Amino acid sequence: MRRTRLTHACVAALLLLGSWTAAGTLPASAQDAAGSPDPSPVASAGLVEAMQRGLGLTSTEAEERLAAERRATELAPKARKTAGSAYGGDWFDARTGKLAVAVTEDADEATVRRLRSSGVAVRTVEHSARALDAARARIDRLDAPAGVSSWSVDPAANAVVVNVVKGERSDNDVRRFLAEAREAGPVTVRTVPAAARTFAAGTVGGDPYYTGNVRCSIGFSVHGGFVTAGHCGGAGAAVRGWDGSHIGTFQGSSFPGNDYAWVNAGSGWWTVPVVLGWGTVPDQLVRGSAEAPVGASICRSGSTTHWHCGTVLAKNETVNYSQGAVHQMTKTSVCAEPGDSGGSFISGDQAQGVTSGGWGNCSGGGETWFQPVNEILGRYGLTLHTA
Repeated sequence: MRRTRLTHACVAALLLLGSWTAAGTLPASAQDAAGSPDPSPVASAGLVEAMQRGLGLTSTEAEERLAAERRATELAPKARKTAGSAYGGDWFDARTGKLAVAVTEDADEATVRRLRSSGVAVRTVEHSARALDAARARIDRLDAPAGVSSWSVDPAANAVVVNVVKGERSDNDVRRFLAEAREAGPVTVRTVPAAARTFAAGTVGGDPYYTGNVRCSIGFSVHGGFVTAGHCGGAGAAVRGWDGSHIGTFQGSSFPGNDYAWVNAGSGWWTVPVVLGWGTVPDQLVRGSAEAPVGASICRSGSTTHWHCGTVLAKNETVNYSQGAVHQMTKTSVCAEPGDSGGSFISGDQAQGVTSGGWGNCSGGGETWFQPVNEILGRYGLTLHTA
């Protein structure tokens, strides 16, 4: 955005959505961002109000949950290391306000004691996280029909959950896929109302960015530009801001398989570590990119439906779009609509990822996936712009 007009819309153009999963070593700057969250308070009045609306909480419950989630985010990597080969996954349990850690039956008593003394709840399961990840990887190699929406490891269920579109369970191709999936490992089948789709849109007014006749949303600022969704534009495509002026070009883009991209910023545009609150909440500063656990609350900012909140439902999920499968996505209960693609997912003040797609809308509800931000930083050697 141009310095001559630093407004609500201008800040929106400076935000960048980051997202992906870790497929390589992060640069030192990204590793720092992915560490323990900054100790500064994150429960602004606007954020608490948004959580009250999105999650049906009282003000006190929202503040207590944010504090508990912050503690769980700090404990998760330590618990994973302590559990070692017996690690079966982890998730935030909103009922108890604790991080739950699954371990297999071969975990020794000393390991279980260390985990419990750290403040986590221990659950004994049959399958290790490594075994479940291997099963999911085998399923990734299958040819999924349109009636299969997505699949991922669910640590609480201790299985790979395959989501089938309502009414498609009896389809011959779906039945064949499920039979092959069960041969890959422990599988649970669930039903979803609709198939996943991406959230790009045709050109309309607002505070978006444009490439060709496609409108998407900026995600998180990085030094030199911003990150966003790969399906919004291919490498070399020109990008225009809310005012029609040139921002830069897609420097890298991947879709399907992945759904991430980054755009350089110049021509009078610059970056700031902010996610737009659209008047619903104050604009949110970005202080890092520590990954929130399954079960944690999370919020999304996008140029169509603005600010909405929900919870993290699953990680490392493979989503079967009509254009092809996209791997290692995070599923949330947050709604989105066309034009929100590429927008920011944030938990507290920690960047999480960029909006990819989903099903439903913000009138009747739905689910949305994002690609975690830390992988895109590592993939392109980018540094998240933080406050």
